[in-house]
Amino acid sequence: MSGTAALLLAQARMEKALLPAWILGIAFLGFIISNAVATEFADEASRVAIITVAGASPAFLFIRGLPDGTGIGAVVFFQGYAFTAVLAGLMSTFLVIRHTRTDEELGRAELIGSVPVRRAAPLTATLILGGIANLVLALCVSVGFVAAGLPATGAFTAGAAVGAVGVFFVAVSAVVAQIMPTGRAANGAAAALVGAAYFTRGIGDAFGTPSADLTHVTSGWFSWLSPIGWSQRSRPFSAADPTPLVLLTVLSLVLALAVVAFRSRRDLGESLLADRAGRDRAAVGGVSLVGLALRQQRFILLGWCVFAALLGSIAGGLGPVVSNIIGDNQSLRELILRLIPGGGGELIDVFTTALLGLGGVIAAAAGIQVVMRLRAEEAEGRAELLLATPRSSARWLAANLLVAAASALTVALVAGSAATVGLALSGVGSGPPGLLVGAALAHVPAAVVFVAVAAVAFATIPRKSIDVGWGFLAIGLILGEFGELMQLPAWLQDLSPFRHTAAMPVEAFDPGAALTMTGIALVGAGIACYLLRHRDLTV
Repeated sequence: MSGTAALLLAQARMEKALLPAWILGIAFLGFIISNAVATEFADEASRVAIITVAGASPAFLFIRGLPDGTGIGAVVFFQGYAFTAVLAGLMSTFLVIRHTRTDEELGRAELIGSVPVRRAAPLTATLILGGIANLVLALCVSVGFVAAGLPATGAFTAGAAVGAVGVFFVAVSAVVAQIMPTGRAANGAAAALVGAAYFTRGIGDAFGTPSADLTHVTSGWFSWLSPIGWSQRSRPFSAADPTPLVLLTVLSLVLALAVVAFRSRRDLGESLLADRAGRDRAAVGGVSLVGLALRQQRFILLGWCVFAALLGSIAGGLGPVVSNIIGDNQSLRELILRLIPGGGGELIDVFTTALLGLGGVIAAAAGIQVVMRLRAEEAEGRAELLLATPRSSARWLAANLLVAAASALTVALVAGSAATVGLALSGVGSGPPGLLVGAALAHVPAAVVFVAVAAVAFATIPRKSIDVGWGFLAIGLILGEFGELMQLPAWLQDLSPFRHTAAMPVEAFDPGAALTMTGIALVGAGIACYLLRHRDLTV
């Protein structure tokens, strides 16, 4: 056990900056959402009206979660729980993969294995660290809710709900680390499971059963397939029930014990899915930098496209349902626009716009991941071999940026096409042909700005580039999703590129903003290529 304790301390020292940033950021998000709800919907009548709209709207249930009363705490949990649970899941997956499969891939685990410690000691230390991190996260989220004036019992149950999701994904990502052959593949698979948990919870909630007064909704059975749905059933601010959290924690413990037992019998570097050997000679597309980048990203891009297609299908499938439920009630329309601010028009267009906006976030993430791949290539020594050939680092980065932009464009195109097909199958028209495709593509200029920022970070601060790239996307999403609710200053909200994207089809396309963001992205790409030429490779 002494070896495990020493490894736990070593891993904690490695995480002394990144892990607290995740924890405090998630807790602070919960705090500001609480304050925003208390300010924006201070009176009971406005909260009743909003929850009533949500209870009658499958799209709201899919995006936000389950309404469970009209108290301030219940509205806070409805508005912010699903998002904070996703962040807790991502924090946990990245933490575990960093200290398991990635350490094996880079040879650090082999060095640890050369000293007299148990084979599963590094994994055990990582699981303990992940559990402690999520316990601290649960406490910080709870304290943030209490500081915002919410009841202590509900606040601590809500914090435990977020922490329980994180603990579950600590165990799940440890399982993924035993299955996937590389850290990159493990990260992608684990993050995909977090996204799948959100979507599964959303589907179960969208087909839930509302109460007679529409202030409570009982989710469908499908949400039991998602750990986010399990924790949501704790109902912290109406009838707090820790039973789902206990069950989820027990399941996490069982998974953790099973994976430790498996790791004790697995050889270092082995995985359930073997890494396939490549061809003896590269195909035609593999002899160019662009072709190489496409080959490296093809499966990851396919995964993002699947998510985009699912999101677009939901936009097309649920939009008509919402439109039929709400009808022409102008007061309800105004309340909806307070939840999805920035537009008017038909309700079906409002919901489609909101979901295609999430498609824009997915497009940005797909582009950023291409740039983040460069850091892995550099740190693991493959970039050095590649650049030993007659290829410059600037051309290498430019080729990958081209693939990143194409990835963002492809994901947006898939989301818009899926939404169009969904509406067509439902028998509901939404303007001229290609309108929803154009609405999805309108988010691409904002997406490539995030790609350019990630590229500049890679060229200047490579060791921190992954944190900066994903951190900027998270900040942009928070400002775009919660900026108006939190009543943040307009200049601060405008720092998010998503704020400058035309919310089609609710708003008209703004070519000036699109051209400006595209220009910013091109300038950023040029600066990144120039700076990369003037720095050495790092590990």
